[in-house]
Amino acid sequence: MTSQLPALVTVLTLLLLFATLTMVGRARSRYGIKAPAISGDPAFERVWRVQMNTLESAVMFIPALWLAAQYADPLWAGIAGLIWLAARIWYALAYSRDAARRGPAFLLSLAAWAALMLMAAGGIGLAIMENNAP
Repeated sequence: MTSQLPALVTVLTLLLLFATLTMVGRARSRYGIKAPAISGDPAFERVWRVQMNTLESAVMFIPALWLAAQYADPLWAGIAGLIWLAARIWYALAYSRDAARRGPAFLLSLAAWAALMLMAAGGIGLAIMENNAP
């Protein structure tokens, strides 16, 4: 199971992205915001920013997750990934209600991403050194 944890986290991340997409569609209908408009009711704008921020974060998260899983440890990468995922769900819920409440969730997701980056960079560095050893 531990080696499949990054794959599970990836599938859950894709479901989160789909959920934020659905939230925007519902908010468009609820607040009468016709595409391609992205402004209008502040409640719609918050939901739209949740989707965009989550998508932007996922672009950096998914490669970091897989590099950490490949070059460091899939269990620890998966655990950091689950923390990132939980933090992004918390972020989405908090930001959708009140933009000022998103900070702690953002910081937790950033810390999880940073942990993945450190695992990935350290593991890649060790692999380079091992391949260049005499």
